[in-house]
Amino acid sequence: MPQAQLPPSPYTTLCRREAPEFQRAARSGDELLVACTQESRLFLELAELTAGAPGLAERPIRFVNIRETAGWSADGAAATPKIAALIAAAQLPDPEPVATVTYRSAGRCLVIGPAEAAERAAAMLGAGLQASLLVTAPGALAQRRAGAVHAGQLTRLTGWLGNFEAGWTAANAIDLDLCTRCNACIAACPEGAIGFDYQVDLAACRSHRDCVRVCEAAGAIDFERAPRETSATFDLVLDLRAAPAFTQHAPPQGYFHAGSDERKLAAAVLALRDLVGEFDKPRFLQYKARLCAHSRNEQIGCRACIEVCSARAIRSDASLKGKTRVAPARDRTQPAVPVAGGLGGGVIVEPMLCVGCGACTSVCPSGALAYSTPSTLDQGRVLRTLLSTYARAGGRGAALLVHSREAGARMVEDLGRAARTDRAIRGLPARVIPLAVWHVASVGIDLWLAAIALGASNVWVLLTDEEAPEYRQALAEQMAHAQAVLAGLGYAGTHFSLLEARDARDLAALDAALQASPAQGVARPAALAPQADKRATLDIAIDHLLAQAPGPVPDAIALPAAGAPWGTLAVDADKCTLCLACVGACPEGALADNPDAPQLRFVEGNCVQCGLCATTCPEGAIRLEPRLWLADGGKARQRLRVLAEASPYQCIRCGKPFGTVRAIESMMLKLAGHSMFQGAAAERLKMCSDCRVIDMHSNAGEIRISDL
Repeated sequence: MPQAQLPPSPYTTLCRREAPEFQRAARSGDELLVACTQESRLFLELAELTAGAPGLAERPIRFVNIRETAGWSADGAAATPKIAALIAAAQLPDPEPVATVTYRSAGRCLVIGPAEAAERAAAMLGAGLQASLLVTAPGALAQRRAGAVHAGQLTRLTGWLGNFEAGWTAANAIDLDLCTRCNACIAACPEGAIGFDYQVDLAACRSHRDCVRVCEAAGAIDFERAPRETSATFDLVLDLRAAPAFTQHAPPQGYFHAGSDERKLAAAVLALRDLVGEFDKPRFLQYKARLCAHSRNEQIGCRACIEVCSARAIRSDASLKGKTRVAPARDRTQPAVPVAGGLGGGVIVEPMLCVGCGACTSVCPSGALAYSTPSTLDQGRVLRTLLSTYARAGGRGAALLVHSREAGARMVEDLGRAARTDRAIRGLPARVIPLAVWHVASVGIDLWLAAIALGASNVWVLLTDEEAPEYRQALAEQMAHAQAVLAGLGYAGTHFSLLEARDARDLAALDAALQASPAQGVARPAALAPQADKRATLDIAIDHLLAQAPGPVPDAIALPAAGAPWGTLAVDADKCTLCLACVGACPEGALADNPDAPQLRFVEGNCVQCGLCATTCPEGAIRLEPRLWLADGGKARQRLRVLAEASPYQCIRCGKPFGTVRAIESMMLKLAGHSMFQGAAAERLKMCSDCRVIDMHSNAGEIRISDL
């Protein structure tokens, strides 16, 4: 099918009787779009086997599912606008490729757990992996040893696929890695304190030490050996203990926790066998340190990305502001790499741990973290194509259903199939347009509000068992802010919702939720294109929503405090000394001084409510007030306004203003009892910097070291 055109006569049984028609189209050289995903493997194989057809590398074949998402529904007859939208979006060019990171695994696998379970799992791994055992609970060991065996308790496990470092303590007198399992010690021990676990039961041992004598050649038994810490590196880890080494929702790639679950063990073994070689993964995120509101001068502000990351791939870099840090080497055989201090004071994102959920980009208020796969520009292009095509084809009240490409897509397809066989299930309504994304947490408030401005009536996010609890909370908080904005502008109804479905038992509830009536949308959809800059997208969307607002617009819309992306500052005039420490702390340029007068000025549109100004203020004079300020048609929030001002303090020698009355009086009060600021030194505190130097030189004979 030529791009951007519908076929003149759609095929109805293309994957069977009419497969030759697909082969003729493949030979034509035109771009192909198959409006069914069920037999995608068959079509790809047909294309490869068709003589004269371009290779898939030269002309990829695109697929879009219109059967379960549109046709198999009680509203199937009215789904033409949705089908047109899905087909148009499927024909968009692929996103630009992004940089990748590479895992390298030689198959060195550490198996952690009880003796018998660990040996059994190591045997299941097969010869393709080099298994080493860390026995954490004694048990009978096989007479023949296939690989390295250690006994002890795991104390440390860090890293990722191809680069794990494990540490453990060993306290038993017998070193399992040196033991040859000749059984001489078992025979020699008069108390029977050594069994086929090849460990000494110290409660039964009476210190005859006959075992040491018979093991002299191997040297595996040493009662004088102090408990020791051992470490080693591995490519893969299989953990058979009850409690996993990693407790986060998304453990590092290459780590598998099976416990005592046989099904998990079988799945882990199959996965581990495939993890030998080199593996590329997209670098999912872009980080702009200059926009980051995490920290300044070792003061902590925004922690949204660190708290939401389910892989613990983001950590604070607050202590390194303005310094040179050393980036850890990707390969432990290579030296660490010094990196300029530009990242100091922000966060560090470890791409080897990142799983690409994108939740950090959604909660980031400044846009310092941006999603790359696809980018915001690519996601915005899909949104605009879907909604504009739907509207041009006569569709009304569009609802976007954002779902993941894996579990979410399966749930949507299951709903369509259920509608085919169960009269109680209606399936996706004609107005509900599914939008598959890599992960639902990667799409946040900027794109949601942009979608409403582009003509959508609702944005729903489908959550499955893939999502971490942190994502649910973060998405719910953002939806509360987005809904508060629309409600404040007078748009009626509930525009944003989280829908949950884990398995087939939830299909009925999901189906009922999707039948909701449209919320009030804009009268005229925008022609905007979401920008790469998150704040710019938010500003464009809000400006259009404000222009189309159906009701009276207030000067300000109050927002929930948790994670608010906009707001103002309340400055306590009785406490503020206008020291302007907050100006230096503000990472977004929202706070500014006035070189001509003692003033603290503020651009509300730049404020991301990170709180750095409040934590930096030595007087505790600043308080955050989440809101969206809409005075003067929203233009006021982009202008400088004065938050605090004070009378200038005049130099007692020349009369030049050089500070504020409150600041100088506060300084003098704090230093009144200090021995270094008595007499002439105290008077110099009341002078400007020039007069202070003049006074010190004119009274050089009286100057003490303390005066300097």
